[in-house]
Formats: sequence, C-alpha cells, structure tokens
Amino acid sequence: MNPGSIAFIMLCSALVMLMSIGLAFFYGGLGRRKNVINTMMMAIIPLGLASLLWVLAGYSLSFSGKGILLGNLSQTFLHGLSESHSSRGLDIPDLLFAAFQMMFPAVTAAILTGAVAGRMRFKALLIFLAAWMFLVYYPFAHMVWGHGLLERWGTIDFAGGDVVHITSGVSGLVLAIVVGKRRDFKQMDYRPHNIPFVLLGAGLLWFGWFGFNAGSALAANASAVHALVTTHVCAAAGLISWISLDYYFAGKPSLVGASTGLVAGLVAITPGAGFVPVWSALLIGLLVSPVCYLAISIIKHKLEYDDALDAFGCHGIGGIFGGLATGLFTQPDLALDGHHFGLIYGNANLFLVMVAAILVTVIWSALVSFLLIRIIGHFMPIRVDERAEVIGLDDSEHEETAYPTFMGLDG
Repeated sequence: MNPGSIAFIMLCSALVMLMSIGLAFFYGGLGRRKNVINTMMMAIIPLGLASLLWVLAGYSLSFSGKGILLGNLSQTFLHGLSESHSSRGLDIPDLLFAAFQMMFPAVTAAILTGAVAGRMRFKALLIFLAAWMFLVYYPFAHMVWGHGLLERWGTIDFAGGDVVHITSGVSGLVLAIVVGKRRDFKQMDYRPHNIPFVLLGAGLLWFGWFGFNAGSALAANASAVHALVTTHVCAAAGLISWISLDYYFAGKPSLVGASTGLVAGLVAITPGAGFVPVWSALLIGLLVSPVCYLAISIIKHKLEYDDALDAFGCHGIGGIFGGLATGLFTQPDLALDGHHFGLIYGNANLFLVMVAAILVTVIWSALVSFLLIRIIGHFMPIRVDERAEVIGLDDSEHEETAYPTFMGLDG
C-alpha cells in the first residue's frame, strides 16, 4: 500500500461526492424558481439512494466475478473487502477502491434527472433510479471496468464517458420523451432563474472533476497528473469555444454559455483523460462546444423533445463525442496496451471498438429505460397533474419554497 495514493484517493472520493452538490446548484439555477427545491432534490437524492444500493449489492455486481454482462453477489454489503491490502494489485486497499467507485453512480443518476425537471413525480423517479442502477449502471460498470464484455472487446474509458455520461444522457432523453413535454413547452421562453447558482454549480463541478478524472488513475502517479492537466485544458477550451459561439450567434457572451461550455469540455475529456495528449485535449474542448451547441440550440427544437436542462444535449452528446475522440487520439505510450491506440496514430482497431461500445451503450440504455418507465407507469402516475405543474413542484411535491416572499406563478 502507498500512503500517498491512499490519501490522494480519499480526497478524490470527497471531490466526486461534491460533484452531486455542484450539479444540484447547476440544475437548480437553470430551472424555474417554483421548481428549484425539487430540481435540487432530484440531484442530491442519489447520494443517499445510490450509496446504500452500492453497499447492498452494487459494488459486488459491478466488480466481483468474471461474468460477461454482470458480476456476482459474493461481496454484498462489501463483504471481504480489506482496509489494508488490495486484491487488484493497486496502491490502495479494496475498501477505498469501493468507496471511490461508490460516488460515481450517485452523480450518474443525478445527471439524468435534469431531463425531466419540472414535471415528474418524485416517488416515481426514486423507483426508476433504484431499478436503473441494477439494470443499466451496474452492468456497464462491470462490462467496461469489471472485465466484462466491452472491456474484453478492448473498450477503454478512463473515468466514465461511457459508463457515466452516455448512459445517463441517453436514459434522460428517453425519460423526457416518455414523461412528456412541460405544459408550456415552446409556448414561452424558459430562462434560468438564478444564473449565479449556475456558475456556482459549474465551478463545483470543475473542482470535483479533478477528483473524478485524476482519481481514476487509482494512484498518485504520472497518469493522475496527466489526467488533471487534460481535464483542465479541455474545460477551459470548451468555455472559450462556447463564448465564441455566443458572440457569433447572439452578439454577446453569456455566463450560462460559459458555464455550459466548461461542463461540455469536462464531459468530453472524461473517457480519454489519461490516454490522450494535452494538445488533443485542447482540440476536443474547442470542438465539443459546437457539437453540444448544435444539439441543444437546433436539433432539440427541430425534433421537439423536452430535455429540460439538456442532460442529453450536454452529457449524452458530449459523452459520445468524447468516446469517439478517445478512439482517435489515444497516444500509444499512454494506451493500456500496444494494440489499442488512436486512429490518428495509424490503428483503426480502437476507434472501431469505441464506436461499437457506444452503440451498445445507447441501445441498451434507451431500451431498458423505456421499458422501465413504462412498467412503473402501469402502477402509478409518473407525471404530476396540471395544477401541481402550474403551482410548482416545490410546493406540490415537497411543501417547501426556496423563496418565501414569492407568491405568484413563475414565468
């Protein structure tokens, strides 16, 4: 065991946990003031729910055994995990590895909730998230990181572009379509109700993402240093790129745009943070913002799906772009082995594997999420009634208000 690595991963675990709080502020600020409590609640409830399910069976299903699609139940309740040695050949003990990984499903589930902000019943969402962990997150954590199917194909995912962002973004899109559009969708211009909250959330996400990506090296080593630098460079490039788009299309830069751009950059670099060179991280950040901007500003309105806070437009699209970029730019001396490096270095194998893995992730996440929410809908309403939506979900779902002096309907 390496004391420096142990201290580093303990800190990174805390940083990843903080990302859920950051996402709550980011989503809460983007939403409407009559729904801010509900929106933030949906983002933080996975911290409790996902953590308990992880201890119960999630870790075991994700990282125990050698199944193709899923692990086994040999380490339920974290049974047999040592606080002092690693069975994986890591610098950190097994229990710390489990604790670090426990933070990932929490933020993953929180991401998808943004797609249905403002109209989904909280109880139905809780049931969906609990089942989604077992049917989507744990299988992909195992398939990509637990020696399952996609890892055997040769898929690489440094910190969760596939496992975290594509699964949550696609599932959020399906959820938004099935639950339906907000009652005044396209009838009014939705505006973020608290832009300082948006910046606060984006800042906490940027800060926490250093633990998310650098910590995925699972040691205080050169790979962690490299991931930290590529993470920051890509986020900075995404921010500047989005501001440039604001200037071009709107004539003025926006703080919401800057915040969204940096998050898009963080999403895009996640799968390749430890594998791609720094120069490509800058390029990935510059390119992901136009891609996500197109999805959010044009495609969403053309197809008329109501992804309320752009969970799919930012995380789903950004995650797919990042996976493809990883297949393009993975540097041979940073690759996991001598056979899986990027297309620009003369090897098409990794790129093709990444495309196949992305397709599997999109299809699986979409199909399971659709069936799951349909099944839940047979037993209970999944959407609040019209009166509750008009009044706001803060009052109807929680009997709380973020702004006690606010007495009227929210535009």
